[in-house]
Amino acid sequence: MAALATSQIRNIVLAAHSGAGKTTLADAMYYKTGAVNRRGRVDEQTSLSDYEPEEQERGSSVQMAILPCMWRDHKINVLDTPGYPDFRGDMLSAMRVADAAVMLISAPSGIEVGSIQAWQAAEEAELPRIIVVNKLDRPETDFDEVVSVIQDAWGRMCVPIQAPEGSGEGLTAITDLLDGAVEDMSEEMVEAIAESDDDLMMMYLEGEELSAEDLVNGLRSAIRSGTVIPIFAMAADKEIGVEQFMDAVVDLLPAPDDELPKDVTGDTPANLIFKTSADPFVGKVSYMRVHGASLLPNSQLVTGSKGDSERVAQVYSPVGKELTVVDEAVRGDIAAVTKLQEASTYDTLCSRDNMVELEGAELPAPIFALAISPESQADLDKMATSLTRITEEDPTLHLERNAETGQLVLHGLGDIHVEMAIQRIARKFEVSLTTSLPKIAYRETIVSNADVDYKHKKQSGGSGQYGHVLMRVAPSQPDSGIEFSSSVVGGNVPREYIPSVEKGVRNAAAQGVLAGFPVVGINVELYDGSSHSVDSSGVAFEIAGSMGFRQAMRDARPQLLEPVLKVDVMVPDETAGDVMGDLNRKRARISGMEPLGNGFTVVKAEAPTSTMQRYAADLRSLTQARGSFSVQVDHYEPVPAQDTDRVIAQYADENRR
Repeated sequence: MAALATSQIRNIVLAAHSGAGKTTLADAMYYKTGAVNRRGRVDEQTSLSDYEPEEQERGSSVQMAILPCMWRDHKINVLDTPGYPDFRGDMLSAMRVADAAVMLISAPSGIEVGSIQAWQAAEEAELPRIIVVNKLDRPETDFDEVVSVIQDAWGRMCVPIQAPEGSGEGLTAITDLLDGAVEDMSEEMVEAIAESDDDLMMMYLEGEELSAEDLVNGLRSAIRSGTVIPIFAMAADKEIGVEQFMDAVVDLLPAPDDELPKDVTGDTPANLIFKTSADPFVGKVSYMRVHGASLLPNSQLVTGSKGDSERVAQVYSPVGKELTVVDEAVRGDIAAVTKLQEASTYDTLCSRDNMVELEGAELPAPIFALAISPESQADLDKMATSLTRITEEDPTLHLERNAETGQLVLHGLGDIHVEMAIQRIARKFEVSLTTSLPKIAYRETIVSNADVDYKHKKQSGGSGQYGHVLMRVAPSQPDSGIEFSSSVVGGNVPREYIPSVEKGVRNAAAQGVLAGFPVVGINVELYDGSSHSVDSSGVAFEIAGSMGFRQAMRDARPQLLEPVLKVDVMVPDETAGDVMGDLNRKRARISGMEPLGNGFTVVKAEAPTSTMQRYAADLRSLTQARGSFSVQVDHYEPVPAQDTDRVIAQYADENRR
């Protein structure tokens, strides 16, 4: 077929809570194009969009998939995204390259937490939005009731432009309201569209009849400006309303923006990589949106951020997991290339003559972690490569070698997210990893002041060792480290040995006296001592500083500190009491509640890390998977006395090995 123009492309992201029917709609749209003879189905594990074994087993999406749907000489790039909070990184990446967001609402369930998160993300991305009320073929569904809920939550600019004929299992068709077939609802819609355009509003107020063309043009402008968010009716599984929806995407939603990103012209290559896939057979697959000049095969490009050279051998159009070779990808289109050497997610491929760096997506911080280790030597040999490739594939996974605990830790957006990454590593790269909850990075400090007089003296024939220090320790701020000072006068400790004393103190502070954790929040003053003209040395004073500091810590009432998290938990109003009760049992301090006005409340709290390591699963159980949360380490506080002995017993021997 002839190459498409940018004006013939529509990039839409399907976003919603898990189970709203995004993948079913994507499969139905692709089937309606005639590209396949049989529609893919999630329940039959034949979906073109949910093609990974983990998705087929779960019956829900865990990653973004792209289905290009040719419709009325237009190409609709459908970006089907996961609705589960653990995998929302892909949803945010898709919104970065889409030109409009389609928010699906399940008619039986109404607005759920995943839909709220998707709505907020689309608002922040300033994407035009439309709403699809899906599953209207289910028993006891009421379109008008769902519309009312939507308008209460998201505003009166949400206006139905369709209506179902029949309800539940009796649903037979969807009626478009632009033709005024349902007079009372059509009037509401006409007024909302007219309010978005001064000329239309004047015609409306003067009683002139607005033509269908006037309404369509006005609605198109209103959608782009966000003054009207149309609501569609659908039963995607029965393919009722799907074709009308595809017509609306072509007629009402924007083509890729004519205003190019900064420093990009139509003749300059600028291709933003928004997703990377690690395929064990094909290798690395990079999915990108073309922002500048057409992407062509046999192109020599560079990464705008790093300047690394990359060769684009062939250009592909992605269809689920399949890649179809194309002659070019025009500005605004979505394409894929394979086997890039250095480029990664959110890099920009551009020309060396005109370096461009487009912004990526702002991803959420991890909230769950597992310590990982190889099961065997064979796994160890392949572990580093597999972890690099899996974190390349999913930038919301963070790999960290914790210097304090010595553990290799994989962080993600939830327990299911991290555990599924471990499963993908085993399946794709044949690497078996064992997992455990990470060790807590406790700290040690002191409660009171103490003075120590420590003399290191050793004689074993020939020259001996002699170092004598008098030191004073005092508690400081818990977020400070070791502050060392010297007030020695008269040369009792020669000036050249004072740095050795400090070195000994700092070495000793790396492992405290309670359980071997790093020591913080202590002022150390070296105020006197003595030396020997022959036996004193830097090593002797280093040992004296180290041993003296440890003795002083024991005398100053050592104390264990634990990391405390700031926690924001978004929950349905009816579960807020249960969630707060659970947080209280986790030694959390509730600092406030913030009603969101849409049936959800944010509970703000501070809680110790030790009680929150499995909170993702706990919250899922408390809220029937309707809650979500974010955390960040905020500060350290003393461990309660009743827990100190347990922590010391758990970690002391291990930390001192």
